[in-house]
Amino acid sequence: MAIQKKKILLIRLDKIGDLICTLPVDQILDPSYYEVTWVVQKGMGAIVDLGEKKRNYLELDKSRTRFSMNLLKRLLHENKFDVAVSFQSPWWVNYLLYMNGVPRRIGPLSKWHCMLFLNNGVKQSRSESTQHEFEYNLDLVTKITGPINQKSSEIIFQFRKPSSSRWLSEYNLGSRYVVVHPGMMGSALNWKQIQYNKKIQELIDENYVVAITGTSSDEPCLTQIRRQWANHPQVRWLQGRLDFERLLEVIYYSEKVIAPSTGVAHIAASLGKSLDTIFSPIQVHQPRRWAPRGLAPDQVRVHVPKVKCPAKHKCLHRLCVHYNCMDEVKF
Repeated sequence: MAIQKKKILLIRLDKIGDLICTLPVDQILDPSYYEVTWVVQKGMGAIVDLGEKKRNYLELDKSRTRFSMNLLKRLLHENKFDVAVSFQSPWWVNYLLYMNGVPRRIGPLSKWHCMLFLNNGVKQSRSESTQHEFEYNLDLVTKITGPINQKSSEIIFQFRKPSSSRWLSEYNLGSRYVVVHPGMMGSALNWKQIQYNKKIQELIDENYVVAITGTSSDEPCLTQIRRQWANHPQVRWLQGRLDFERLLEVIYYSEKVIAPSTGVAHIAASLGKSLDTIFSPIQVHQPRRWAPRGLAPDQVRVHVPKVKCPAKHKCLHRLCVHYNCMDEVKF
């Protein structure tokens, strides 16, 4: 007689790096016993699709609350999930889990709506950064499975390797280039543009071609860099020209990647690339929680100011004796 699989809903409505730090948790859910569906932020389905493991998912747009609520209601009505794990989501997601009678509703007890609508909540002090974000997420899923024997370091998200280098010629990229991704959403401290300019000059002096990547939202991090390098013969300006699949290819065939604490660093690590990544020493930003995880951990070099930062959530700027400590990061 066929086993009736338990239906599991896993929810992470967040950015690239956060999602990559969450997706591997489903690898401990035996597909013989569990049928897993993901809910991810709109636009993040491409990241899921590019993974080696096939995953079912629904995209929700947090900026369109009413529309997204209707999509989630329909999903919950049609599937009758046994368990939902809400890793990160707005209040209305947890409310709908409660109102639609999902029997077990798991998540971190960090917000008022988690305490109100989740019945298997877990107390986690993620802001203390005592372990990696993936391990915090894994702790929630082991509420379903119980303790596991596998080491958490062995459970990583893997992208499908590009089958060809078809787009490299379009971007005039040869066999010896470095990806530099200076931009980020401002969630953590970053290098100044002058420091990226110095690093780009070093790479050019070493006869590398430099591929500069970014999106339109990275514009504030690129103005000075563009002014200096946009027309240089050894620089390829790829801002706004890459979808996720093309970005993956450009990263995969590069010699190395330089990026701050952002999604590109997580993609590079997942592909096993040589990576230099720049981190803030602020407690909630620390690499102990957010360092990129991947196939070749020895290839990931995390650069963080060697100071004892007094800030927990935000830089204290000139009130801190170490300001601006990010200027000290050199490699």
